[in-house]
Amino acid sequence: MTSARTLPVSPADPSGRRAGTDEGGGASRRLPVPDWLWAALLALGVSGFGIGGAQPWRDELASWNAATRGTGELVDMLGHVDAVSGLYYLLLHGWVSVFGDSTAMLRLPSALAMAGAAAFAVLTARTLFDRRTAVFTGLLFAFVPAVSRYGQEARSYAFVVLAVSAATWLLLRALERPAPRRWAPYALAVAAAGLFHVVSLLFLLPHALIVLLRWWHDRRGRTVVAFAVTVTAALLPVIPLVLLGQRQVGRQIGWIKTPHLRSVADLWGNLFGSPTIGLALAAVVLLPLAWSRGRRPAVELVLAGAAPIAAAWVVSQGSTSYFMDRYLLFTLPAWVVLAAAGLAALRPYRAGALALAALILLGLPDQRQMRTEWARVGLDGEAAARVIAEGYRPGDGFVPVRGADRVYMVDFQVEYFLPHRVRLRDVFAERSAVDGDDLFPKECEQPVRCLGSTQRVWVVTWSGTKNPYHKLPKDQAEALASHYRVAESRSVRGLSVSLLERVK
Repeated sequence: MTSARTLPVSPADPSGRRAGTDEGGGASRRLPVPDWLWAALLALGVSGFGIGGAQPWRDELASWNAATRGTGELVDMLGHVDAVSGLYYLLLHGWVSVFGDSTAMLRLPSALAMAGAAAFAVLTARTLFDRRTAVFTGLLFAFVPAVSRYGQEARSYAFVVLAVSAATWLLLRALERPAPRRWAPYALAVAAAGLFHVVSLLFLLPHALIVLLRWWHDRRGRTVVAFAVTVTAALLPVIPLVLLGQRQVGRQIGWIKTPHLRSVADLWGNLFGSPTIGLALAAVVLLPLAWSRGRRPAVELVLAGAAPIAAAWVVSQGSTSYFMDRYLLFTLPAWVVLAAAGLAALRPYRAGALALAALILLGLPDQRQMRTEWARVGLDGEAAARVIAEGYRPGDGFVPVRGADRVYMVDFQVEYFLPHRVRLRDVFAERSAVDGDDLFPKECEQPVRCLGSTQRVWVVTWSGTKNPYHKLPKDQAEALASHYRVAESRSVRGLSVSLLERVK
């Protein structure tokens, strides 16, 4: 008997050299790229492709406006509006202070967050199923149109997807081997999800159900207690945000309508960024339930995807509705993993690969459309800003359409693209948004008095009419018409830009 174990000879290498070594035998075996890493890089590459092409829409411009304020000014604003987006605004504030506020740089953090979400989705698939499912998950996640849509948006939703994806995998790890060092990162992920968007805390409902199902199967009583203690601790930093957000909820989301049953079908297509992909995936996600080896994980993923949607629908029957596809985007990874498991279960294996390729191809038209210049907004703020910059003179005033239409943030649409040398006086802003700790300025109650001695005013309103004061509040339109004449007027996509010159 020898004292050392004899290494087996690789069938592919009958000479006796160890597999993975160079001919000389001195080099160590090269480690393969982990599935989660290539999936993250793929998601980043797809989300990052054309990231600066489409003009930012109003929600993104609200992020820009908030993030480019001073830290103290931003904190003061959050006490009055948009507190639920506070963590994201603070993160973006630090980011733009280093990398600038170009459209691509505003959106890049979201692309990075989606890349992280892809990694955790793959880890979840590997934990619940097998490597084949993990590979399919990484490919499918990267090419779902909604991943690019929100990976290219300067809002917090990609970070919510990241936090919930991380929390789901961390929960599975903790349930496999309960220990404080495994529950602690789960608590951090739960807190992060709530701080990025409080509606995302609905994911705790399916997580609690998964814990109970595992307890019923394994009878580990301490696991339930550990989960409850961990969640309680994680929610402590979120409570002040919830209380503050409740005071702002009417203004923030009072416009969202109470959902009907048909709203669920509408949400399903929007959740994937493509009704076609949504319909195709609906036929795939049920396959794992018929796969005996993957039935329990499939049930858990159905809970993770469906329970928050059902809960949001029920809660939204009250005085405030939260039923929006982007608010429930955090359920997307669960559906993707479930669909990937369904594709991986197809026999022969080639059928699953072909179905995956077909799904990716089906999403390409939506991928291309969302990268067009006006995909998110139907007006060309850049062209309007160019008109103003070409004819600008120091001391010029600015009157964007606000009033009842201020939520469309036409002022931001133009101001974002104005060069730094152009400094317009916001004529009817009695108090600036920064001074008022708000996203919007306080407008003059007596517009005539606010005209001052301004000799020229740039008015930006909606296009489609010859009236240069279209949609302006009546008192503002009358004040301008009685003191100025229209020197020139030009239309760009969706907007009318008029230069007024004082007559008296």
